[in-house]
Amino acid sequence: MKQDSTVGELLGEFFGTMILILFGVGVVASVVAAGVGDHDSITWAWGFGVTLGVYTAARLSGAHLNPAVTIALASFKGFPWAKVGPYCLVQTAGAFVAALIVRFTYADYINALDPNHTYATQGIFSTSPGANADTGAQVSLTTAWFDQIVGTAILVFIIFAVTNAVNNPPLANLGPVVIGFLVVAIGMAWGANAGYAINPARDFGPRLAEWITGYGTAWRSVTGDHPIYFYVPIIAPIIGGLVGGGLFKFLENYLPREDAAETPPVGEPFEKAG
Repeated sequence: MKQDSTVGELLGEFFGTMILILFGVGVVASVVAAGVGDHDSITWAWGFGVTLGVYTAARLSGAHLNPAVTIALASFKGFPWAKVGPYCLVQTAGAFVAALIVRFTYADYINALDPNHTYATQGIFSTSPGANADTGAQVSLTTAWFDQIVGTAILVFIIFAVTNAVNNPPLANLGPVVIGFLVVAIGMAWGANAGYAINPARDFGPRLAEWITGYGTAWRSVTGDHPIYFYVPIIAPIIGGLVGGGLFKFLENYLPREDAAETPPVGEPFEKAG
């Protein structure tokens, strides 16, 4: 019996994003609540989570795993706009479910460290502007906005570059590995200002999960005067994705055409190509 391809695509996005968040939020819980690991642990586990999530979903859905990527693909690569809403919804749902799994699996460590579920452990699940207790430096909302735009522009620009058939893309199914390394590099280079959400589903899904499980301040920043912050890692990455996608679309005009291979459109399930 032939399976509904749309259902398969949505399941791919759900489970791919869930895998991403299980590793990403899981490692932050390990470092913050259990005291195991450091910043490098966080950046590498997020990158591995991206790689494994993409391998999970690539043949099913194209493995966007990120509303900013989905919207950029629809804007510049012909991904159907009718699928954008469902993709974004299931990406967020996958992130939400994964965060709930982390929340309950690490509950003993979290409750011991922060029994009142305060700002002290809120950052396990969601991002905020950065701060440095030693120097007193505090990242402003303006900088956090710009940081998320720049970080997501880098992400989408390079995703478009490494998935372009005429731009010497990675071979032997190594694309997910390269994208994972990309996220590691973004975390190391751009993680200080605002926690490199660079993905609306990655931030909103876990933020919602922490809010319904006792973090009453989930919608606020953990730093500064605790302004309402949840909308920044939703809107700014979408803007950044459009900037990055648009820049590569411009650059694409200068790529050679005669050697173009028969490959699926970027972001589409392989079996639906053509």
